[in-house]
Amino acid sequence: MDAIAVRGVRKVFGGTVALNDLDLTVTQGEVHGFLGPNGAGKSTTIRALLGQLRVDAGRAMIFGLDCWTRSVAAHRRLAYVPGDVALWPGLTGGASIDVLGRLHGGADPRRRQQLIDRFELDPTKRTRTYSKGNRQKVALVAALATNADLFLFDEPTSGLDPLMEEVFQQCVRELKNEGRTVLLSSHILSEVEVLCDRVSIIRRGTVIRSGTLTDLRSHTLTRVAAVTRHPVSGLDQLDGLVDLVVSTRPDGVHVGFRAAPGALGAAVGCVAAAEPASLTVQPPSLDELFLSNYRDEVPTALAEGAVR
Repeated sequence: MDAIAVRGVRKVFGGTVALNDLDLTVTQGEVHGFLGPNGAGKSTTIRALLGQLRVDAGRAMIFGLDCWTRSVAAHRRLAYVPGDVALWPGLTGGASIDVLGRLHGGADPRRRQQLIDRFELDPTKRTRTYSKGNRQKVALVAALATNADLFLFDEPTSGLDPLMEEVFQQCVRELKNEGRTVLLSSHILSEVEVLCDRVSIIRRGTVIRSGTLTDLRSHTLTRVAAVTRHPVSGLDQLDGLVDLVVSTRPDGVHVGFRAAPGALGAAVGCVAAAEPASLTVQPPSLDELFLSNYRDEVPTALAEGAVR
């Protein structure tokens, strides 16, 4: 049984189609990345999984439980951390963690304290004094201290500094080692690339790509750069090469290109025959995979690398 099974889900708000025949599968025990810019439908999908909205068509299930008709039973098996946490301003951080933990049936006291220490959270302060990052820490500690089978993270490290992001990544690895399931929605593509077994990319309410990074990379171009002792012959006769640049410099012949999977072996063979002094073969990063599916509509800042 899959941890998450979304089949043909459609949700319309007024004249806006938020989800359009969405299919999403997350198997038990995996860390699954859920990617897309603001407005693509990620948060709407998560709200449907939480039973916070009723879909217009299709079905969303968690461990075989319908997320709308059996939301109470489904909630017993999941923990959720949003990207913008609202807390009770009069309570301390520790009291807020306890309240959130009781909503899930109670948190492990030992695990709770370990997480407070790891995230360097002062639980004695009122939450009204907390920064955004500290509010995120409260939600993360409360969720991670439970015995949930499924963790839904929607931009969970928003507001955290890089050190705390690393702590979060360590916690996710521990969940995976324990056989728990994680759905991670994040704009930090390097985080997704490091943590996730599989990735789904959503665009305009529809999942347009899903698979392992290896699967996704098999449909994209690999970047090759080399410096050779002799001229490289044969590259201009190969199909599947783009952006070929060749220049002769004092230290050798500099060659650069991008190759489709079917042309990569032959292209590298041509380079190898020219006695390379250096050779770099770089598969596309998750940033490039993501942008390749949004190239026609992402803003300039995103296309230049501001993907957070």
